[in-house]
Amino acid sequence: MCRVVEEMKLLLNVSHSLQAEKSLADIFQPVLKQMAESLGLYRGTVRILNRETGEILIDEAFGLTAEEMAAGRIQLGEGVIGQVVKTGRPAIVPDIEKADQSLQPDCAGFSGQSLRRPEATAFLCVPIIHGGEVMGTLSGYRRCGEPHALEGDQRLLTVTAQLIAQAARLRQTNRENLEALRLENERLQEQIRKHFKPDNMIGNSRAMQIVYNSIEQVAGSNTTVLIRGESGVGKELVAHAIHMRSSRALKPLVKVNCAALPETIVESELFGHERGAFTGADARRMGLVEFADGGTLFLDEVGELPLPLQAKLLRVLQERRVRRVGARQENPVDVRVVAATSRNVDQMVERGEFRRDLYYRINVVRIDLPPLRVRGDDIGLLAEHFANKAAHEMGRSLGGLSTDVYQVLRGYHWPGNVRELQNVVRRAIAMTRSPMAGIDDLPDDVVAAAGRTAGAEAGAIGFFAQRAEHVARFEKQFLADLLARHLGDVSAAAREARLPRGTLYRLMKGHGLDGAQFRGAK
Repeated sequence: MCRVVEEMKLLLNVSHSLQAEKSLADIFQPVLKQMAESLGLYRGTVRILNRETGEILIDEAFGLTAEEMAAGRIQLGEGVIGQVVKTGRPAIVPDIEKADQSLQPDCAGFSGQSLRRPEATAFLCVPIIHGGEVMGTLSGYRRCGEPHALEGDQRLLTVTAQLIAQAARLRQTNRENLEALRLENERLQEQIRKHFKPDNMIGNSRAMQIVYNSIEQVAGSNTTVLIRGESGVGKELVAHAIHMRSSRALKPLVKVNCAALPETIVESELFGHERGAFTGADARRMGLVEFADGGTLFLDEVGELPLPLQAKLLRVLQERRVRRVGARQENPVDVRVVAATSRNVDQMVERGEFRRDLYYRINVVRIDLPPLRVRGDDIGLLAEHFANKAAHEMGRSLGGLSTDVYQVLRGYHWPGNVRELQNVVRRAIAMTRSPMAGIDDLPDDVVAAAGRTAGAEAGAIGFFAQRAEHVARFEKQFLADLLARHLGDVSAAAREARLPRGTLYRLMKGHGLDGAQFRGAK
């Protein structure tokens, strides 16, 4: 009679929990605790099936640590729980110590000590079914009892599982919707990263692999970066890659070309101004530094900044505050600075043209971009990319660039680097009237310069070939005279030349000489 009362009390409490307007966590936890009290369970779980992955994950539990919950992943069909979900039939393991290992998957990832009890332990598991579909399990561990007692507990768990099935369906649907949103967000973020990630910076040369690695290492931090390289090598593209792979990717990337701003307005452009600060300042204006708040400020050709503004920029970097021209108060800003220069800032510092303290502040991490002339293996890839892009923009259907064009491009020294290559290829695509752009579509100066380089290389090859031929003739004559002096006696000739006999024989063979032909010679 006492058991019947306990069972009725459990089911009544479960019904009240489900009727209350509570979150799903507030429903499952009381149910598990009431099961523990009524059935003597010392560990219980509600598991929900992930229909996409086939994993049966612990959704709510009592008697488990957070680590055990995270580790308790079971696949559909695996062990007792996996079979219950797969078949929809409940299961009882009367004594887990005596059961086969395959019947104890619920212990996966759990502490062995946490399951050890002085008395034998039984395991009960029933399916949670809604609309004829198994969506999870309700299970628990308790002290072993008589078979009829365990069967009674199983029936009670089955009724409880039926009561919470609707709530379990809601939890399953919510989890799947959240997972779908998470995956979609990851897909969109990956598309953004692919558009600006270093892999999209064309080139597989060793020099560029070093650059890619540097971008990957520095992007995740807020460290100030200085990008150095000749004009046209792609410093702005590196700044884009750093920004888009950072935690600031959804915030602004503000680009400032310090060389293009007149000295008279550069301060106002960078830091903003108040109304009436100077003639023409008719309204308050926010500077580019403030526009970049939360994001990245890219200072291209930072070496061109006037000395007075260098001091103000240093203050912004150190104190994270900016003062507009004509203002009394300062405004806080959170910006990451990525600077770039084509000048030798070290020499500028020595000449007093660039503040040493600012140089140290922006040169925390330095990325050196190689010029195109040392990226020979990348020229073909870049040219093909620019040709396809130009043809698409011009609405033309072309077969690309001829083999001769690629040879000319490889032979040119590219003083304007990648930017010059892009312009040359674009011109070729625009000028050609053939299915494939040829040498005649390239600028004359590029073809001529490449020809001079190829001619110089061919001349060098010819010079060394002639020299090698001369050395071979001298070597053969030396051996012939040596053998003639010793009447073809190879041992005597080797002693005079201070060479091993084997070495002398190899040299003779290489020149078609034989000791016998010199015997008796005077």
